[in-house]
Amino acid sequence: MYVRIMSGNDLQAAVTALRAAFDEVAACDVDLLTRSDLVAALDELETLWCQLPTMSHRMLARLQTEATPRELGAKSWKEVLSVRWRISTREAHRRLTEAALLAPRQPLTGPALPPELPATATAQAHGLINGEHVEVIRKAVDRLPSFVDVATREQFEVALVRTAVGVGPKELKDSADLTLFLLDQDGPEPDDTERARKRGVNKHKQRDDAMVDLSATLTPEAWAVWEVIFAKYAAPGMCNPDDPEPCTSGTPSQAQIDNDHRSLAQRQHDALLAVGRIALMSGELGHLNGLPVSVIIRTTLQDLESRAGIGTTGGGTVVPIADVIRMAGHAHHFLAVFDRATGSALDLFRTKRIASPAQRIMLIARDGGCTKPGCTIGAYGCQAHHVDSDWSDGGNTNVDELGLACGPDNRSVDHDNGWTTRMNDQCEVEWTPPPQLDTGQARLNHYHRPERLLRPLDDPEPPSHNNIAASAEQDEDSVAGDDVESDAPHPVDDAGEPGGPAPPEGQAA
Repeated sequence: MYVRIMSGNDLQAAVTALRAAFDEVAACDVDLLTRSDLVAALDELETLWCQLPTMSHRMLARLQTEATPRELGAKSWKEVLSVRWRISTREAHRRLTEAALLAPRQPLTGPALPPELPATATAQAHGLINGEHVEVIRKAVDRLPSFVDVATREQFEVALVRTAVGVGPKELKDSADLTLFLLDQDGPEPDDTERARKRGVNKHKQRDDAMVDLSATLTPEAWAVWEVIFAKYAAPGMCNPDDPEPCTSGTPSQAQIDNDHRSLAQRQHDALLAVGRIALMSGELGHLNGLPVSVIIRTTLQDLESRAGIGTTGGGTVVPIADVIRMAGHAHHFLAVFDRATGSALDLFRTKRIASPAQRIMLIARDGGCTKPGCTIGAYGCQAHHVDSDWSDGGNTNVDELGLACGPDNRSVDHDNGWTTRMNDQCEVEWTPPPQLDTGQARLNHYHRPERLLRPLDDPEPPSHNNIAASAEQDEDSVAGDDVESDAPHPVDDAGEPGGPAPPEGQAA
């Protein structure tokens, strides 16, 4: 591929000409074109669409040698792309990966080196393959066994590119799978390093029915641990939620065994729940971001009283209200009261650098998770962030001056060259990006509180009046024992608990 050396002004002029050419094409009337004319024009546009990423790859590779994400006000290159172009982090990761493989490599000294996948880069530059072909080739090359030498690897890539020129992505993948099988028909030898690389437990997106799918690849050691746990707690009659008094220790009675009509999969599910509860109630799990490790569920008094609605955990999981009420039987309750006019949190002020457990519960009830736009980290992974002024700059550790932020986003706040934050009149944390990333994007994160999107534009009242944050399966003394210094007077009906009185008798089951 011919590459012409250009200055910044020349490149800008070329891009301007490209956009002008597109405007000219977009202004064409296509209503009178014949079938053959339309097909020919579509072919040309598809070829151009396949070629365009090659320039982006080169520019992204060059940008990474000219600057660091920190200099652009971000914590990673994925954030630079996702914030500036408003794309998902998955798409940003894909573009960066392809740029690393298909753009010329920049050495410390000397001329540029060929791309990692030179044949693929050349075919894409000529518009012979599309993005789906590139992804199949990239993943197939990555699956090559470790014993394959460089020459064989290059031949494998060239063969895939030749195939891709004439077939679609599915046929290309089938060809790649067959070639990989022929290269290593016996499969890899058992290896501890390879097993460790493949291990993992993945939680998939919560379904519409509130169920959550898990997929796991366990090491022999991990399965040996759960094998004996299931043998005990997933036995017939054990941990049966349908029993009036489920057996969670000892041996179930014969009646409990006979009345257990659950499948093995259901018994193992209930065993996971029982063992998790035992671990949470043991008090041996320590603390997580200033709070004892426990299930925290955010809901409202209205939903509890009506027995309708949902609760949301500190990790963002939606829990039906019936499950919330059942879990509340083991819970230590905190009533988080908000001012109806402004959403301002009441009666939990503390002048210390570290937020108290009661203040953290109030923040979870108000924010639900990281307040930075685009961040999906739930409250479990967040820290208490001083919004308007950091502690070292004279800021106060008051609830109405704090907001939730995950660790990386909390550290990205820098008034000199990073993000800045402020608390607006509705007690919502607004994030302003640095100039290099500022394209006028949203300043608020509604991911954890989507009900705020339904608020009329001229309505200053934020939702969530009388929010409840219930910390389930938690030792009552673990939070109540922490000293909370408050200058604000307690309400008349204060029961002495941080955050206000407990819900009315019988309302939370």
